[in-house]
Amino acid sequence: VQLQASGGGLVQPGGSLRLSCAASGRIFSINIMGWYRQAPGKQRELVASISSGGSTSYADSVKGRFTISRDNAKNTVYLQMHSLKPEDTAVYHCNADLKPWGQWTDSVYWGQGTLVTVSS
Repeated sequence: VQLQASGGGLVQPGGSLRLSCAASGRIFSINIMGWYRQAPGKQRELVASISSGGSTSYADSVKGRFTISRDNAKNTVYLQMHSLKPEDTAVYHCNADLKPWGQWTDSVYWGQGTLVTVSS
């Protein structure tokens, strides 16, 4: 099982980016999927999460600007980011609480980070 994130890059303040993260491998089910970020010198923080049923949760700092969604058929989670600010600059990591085939319990898997830089 692996998670592959993509979509980061350099964007000007006020711009938009869309991150994607696809889970692949022998997956029986995926529960919660989420995005975290870690800025230089700071701790990793939860940005947004989404349940298998579509319930979402956001950090206060991104509410109204970011939207998390998922495509269960593709085992993919997205993070649409609008009105980006310099303080959104960070490495963004996706994760998924999932159950591989042959495993009785869920485990948390992480994708590699993708860098988002907001700068003029």
